[in-house]
Amino acid sequence: MGTFQAKKGEVDRGWVLIDATDMVLGKLAVQAASILRGKTKPEFTPHSDVGDFVVVVNAEKVKLTGDKVEQKTYYRHSGYMGGLKSATVKDTLKKKPEEVIRHAVKGMLPKNSLGRAMFRKLKVYAGANHPHEAQKPQAINL
Repeated sequence: MGTFQAKKGEVDRGWVLIDATDMVLGKLAVQAASILRGKTKPEFTPHSDVGDFVVVVNAEKVKLTGDKVEQKTYYRHSGYMGGLKSATVKDTLKKKPEEVIRHAVKGMLPKNSLGRAMFRKLKVYAGANHPHEAQKPQAINL
């Protein structure tokens, strides 16, 4: 008897719909990352991408606990001298609410080519509408 190893072509990918309304950002990101990795499936294999697609709607209505809205800061650097840019979560939620969820989920995925492939299966939308109705995503309650 051998250990089961999921092959790339044998994976059945589903679509999962998560409504972010009044959900805490960290708890939402943990669940989304777990589904993207495939840890919710019995055929989970750490070195293969066996996860499902995740569609997150209502990203603008996500909650953060404590004073994170005012104090948490996202940094990026242009690569040039003095090129450090920063933005608080409050500013980011106003301009691009999808980026807050993307940033949180990306930090919970592996930091390699496998993690980048998993991250591509995450679809985040600020409002309640999304263009993935044809895939019939299953709504889950977290």
